[in-house]
Amino acid sequence: MQFLLVAYDGNDPDALERRMRIRQEHLGKIAILKKTGEMLFGGAILDDDGRMIGSMVVYEFPDREALEKRLKEEPYITGGVWQKIEIHPFRLAAIE
Repeated sequence: MQFLLVAYDGNDPDALERRMRIRQEHLGKIAILKKTGEMLFGGAILDDDGRMIGSMVVYEFPDREALEKRLKEEPYITGGVWQKIEIHPFRLAAIE
């Protein structure tokens, strides 16, 4: 089952610094999920000036419980980067 995660960083003065401090750890974990097929695609949400203000990720897990378990290890969550998180069931369009 696929899930769309949309997460926004905090808007406090330290938000970008917090993201950048944890970014390499986040990218390392997400690379593992990509290799296992648990992360299909994703990237940073940018503001009008090109600054990172959040993330979107499409995950593939058997169910929501499995996703929630994996997210407990997500550095952007444990490190307080993502302050608002939305998760929705998702289906990638099969367009050929």
